[in-house]
Amino acid sequence: MRYADRILQMAHENNGTVTTAEVTKAGILRGHLKGLVDKGLLEHVGRGVYIIPTVFDDEMFNLQTRFKRGIFSHETALFIHDLTDRTPIRFSMTFPLGYNTTSLQQANLRYTRVKKEHFDIGVVSIKSPGGNPIRVYNAERTLCDLLRGRSNTDIQVLTDALKRYTRMKQQDIPLLSEYAKIFRVGKKLQSYLEVLV
Repeated sequence: MRYADRILQMAHENNGTVTTAEVTKAGILRGHLKGLVDKGLLEHVGRGVYIIPTVFDDEMFNLQTRFKRGIFSHETALFIHDLTDRTPIRFSMTFPLGYNTTSLQQANLRYTRVKKEHFDIGVVSIKSPGGNPIRVYNAERTLCDLLRGRSNTDIQVLTDALKRYTRMKQQDIPLLSEYAKIFRVGKKLQSYLEVLV
């Protein structure tokens, strides 16, 4: 099988997306990607990310590929977990303290940085709306992040998210309480839940 065909096959198997890293890992030279772009068989949509032109551009996956250390959070995570109807205008990601933010400022991205010991708490891998794997904070961590008050989230959005969470089948109140202690939002959470439940 020719290299171009192998790259296109990789893209088809990955919901129409292929990355430079995947091509290199398969032992194929990056130059073949440029050849496919020149022929119109692939589009370059972000640093190291290529899609088949007829496929929906998965912006979340592109951001995850570009900023590998980032985890989708705050309002974006609410949207992914179906805890809000508001589609985010700008995606939100969280990074560990010390992460260089120069490239983040150029992307259409809201970002937060947290202590390294809190960074990996509540991370799950799920499918983006485009069907590709992305990392996002679970619903419990997301609610605690929003309760911390640094996110400038509209109080109505937060109240609606907590209402939806209490109706979820996969809710985990003990885990939510544990995270609330870690992130020091226990009293805020309790006052919200007393009103809602």
